[in-house]
Amino acid sequence: MQLRQGRLLAGLTGAALLAGVGMGTGFSMSASAQATYEIEPRAPEYLYARTCGYCHGHNIAPIIRGRALPPAVTAAIVRSGMGAMPAFKPTEITDAELQALAEWLARSEVDPEEHGG
Repeated sequence: MQLRQGRLLAGLTGAALLAGVGMGTGFSMSASAQATYEIEPRAPEYLYARTCGYCHGHNIAPIIRGRALPPAVTAAIVRSGMGAMPAFKPTEITDAELQALAEWLARSEVDPEEHGG
C-alpha cells in the first residue's frame, strides 16, 4: 500500500512540475513572439492586401485608395469601426502598423482593379 501511495505522489509531483515548466515555457515563448512582432511590423501593402482590400476594393465597402483620407481619420475608423466595418484591436494591427497603413493610404493612388460597394 505504501509503495502505491509513493508512486501516486511521485506521479502527481511530476505532473505538477511539468505543468509549471509548460507555463514558464509558454510565457517566455509569448514574450519572445511579441518582442519579435513589435520589432518587425508588417508592411502597409501587406496589411491592406490581407485585411482591408478584402472588402475595400471588391464591391463590399467603399474604395479607400486614392482618396487622400487623413491618417487620423483612417486610424480612428479602424480602431472604432464604422457601420458594417468591425473595429480592429491592437492585437490584430499594432498602433505602429496602423499609423504606417493610414499614412500609406493617404498617399496611395487609385487602383483601377478595385471596385467599390
